[in-house]
Amino acid sequence: MVFKLNNQLLSKIATGNGHGEDSPYFDGWKAYDEDPYHPTKNPKGVIQMGLAENQLCFDLIQEWLKNNPKASICTPEGAEEFRDIAIFQDYHGLPEFRNAVAKFMAKGRGNRVTFDPDRIVMSGGATGAHEMVAFCLADPGEAFLVPTPYYPGFDRDLRWRTGVQLIPVECESSNQFKVTRKALEDAYDTAQLDNIRVKGLLITNPSNPLGTILDRETLKSIVSFVNEKNIHLVCDEIYAATVFSQPDFVSISEIIEEEVECNLDLIHIVYSLSKDMGFPGFRVGIIYSYNDAVVSCARKMSSFGLVSSQTQHLIASMLSDDEFVEKFIMQNKKRLATRYSSFTNGLAQVGIKCLKTSNAGLFVWMDLRRLLKEQTVEGEIALWRVIINNVKLNVSPGSSFRCTEPGWFRVCFANMDDQTMEVALSRIKTFILKSKEAKMSVKKLCWQGSLKLSFSSRIYDEIISPHSPIPHSPLVRART
Repeated sequence: MVFKLNNQLLSKIATGNGHGEDSPYFDGWKAYDEDPYHPTKNPKGVIQMGLAENQLCFDLIQEWLKNNPKASICTPEGAEEFRDIAIFQDYHGLPEFRNAVAKFMAKGRGNRVTFDPDRIVMSGGATGAHEMVAFCLADPGEAFLVPTPYYPGFDRDLRWRTGVQLIPVECESSNQFKVTRKALEDAYDTAQLDNIRVKGLLITNPSNPLGTILDRETLKSIVSFVNEKNIHLVCDEIYAATVFSQPDFVSISEIIEEEVECNLDLIHIVYSLSKDMGFPGFRVGIIYSYNDAVVSCARKMSSFGLVSSQTQHLIASMLSDDEFVEKFIMQNKKRLATRYSSFTNGLAQVGIKCLKTSNAGLFVWMDLRRLLKEQTVEGEIALWRVIINNVKLNVSPGSSFRCTEPGWFRVCFANMDDQTMEVALSRIKTFILKSKEAKMSVKKLCWQGSLKLSFSSRIYDEIISPHSPIPHSPLVRART
């Protein structure tokens, strides 16, 4: 006899939808998983452009690994250290690991600041780091302000298990989505009216999904804001070393060392090696807090999601190689700049614009507002379904990032080789040209007075309408 599980026997987390998997952001992943592109085995499959992964410098990593076999305890050269690494390690982490990460963080910020290894707390990726910070700073029902558009995973990372709320700080394309003091004040006042206690402000710098950096004056204004409100500032800086053109990245750690009035206990940095080094599978997340109590609490919490000692050992060896790190950072910036230029130039050939202030990250913020059937979220999702089903590209709609202006899409460009990028561009160009041809055809028919058709209904309902709904999968993905 088979018994069905009674959901009343499970927790609210187990039966709820707090993870946020049921969204276009994750649905795009499922569509790719069911029909992944391969240049020979499946050339008509979905190309993955929803994954913010850095694969442009793996050859440098592979070369280093071949030249440094002792760094791994799973090689004949490194086997002598197997026992010392394999036995129990406490949650402070290997000293050499914390020292190497602190040094790498400084190099990624131009050595304009230094970081204390004793303030570094490790976590299972930035996902775990963000959740630990939320647990340390806020109680269930309290809130963080978050400028929009923001990474969809924040709803999972900060809200799902902590009970913390996120309150959007609405930013607009009219000023390149800049975070203004007025927008911060408006969001804070709205929370006060709703009787919600604001405990902090979360910023991503460089931004995901915009690929922009916060300038020095904006950062000073933000520090002034949190200091006046006596709330915490959590700075996600996981894309710090992906800035590939001017202006340079400015870390919050630089701002607080200047003549800016600030309570250092309010400042916390989240970092990882997932983006700058391209190591998301290693799950190396970092919390760097200027607050002693947060460091102490987070370190105790880290025992639930430690970085393996084997990974710590390898990372410590690699990041302690100054010559390699310098070469990697320089080449990473150079290759990102080249790929960004190639991809945006290809889009520009068919009149597609991207946010012009982007100079960092692994993606572009693509403007397809003129292609929307209607300027609504529903219109954006309709276009997104066409792109998934017909164009066969997994791109992420702006509404998934809480963008208030329909028609923006995040498109990742650093997780593929040059050939795949050219295939993706070719598909986009074909799609845009067909759209233009349909529009011209409709205009001609209307001018001739033979038919009263609108461009929007023609293009979506007949010429490039989606053939099938997005497939759903029981798999829960935790990707960025």
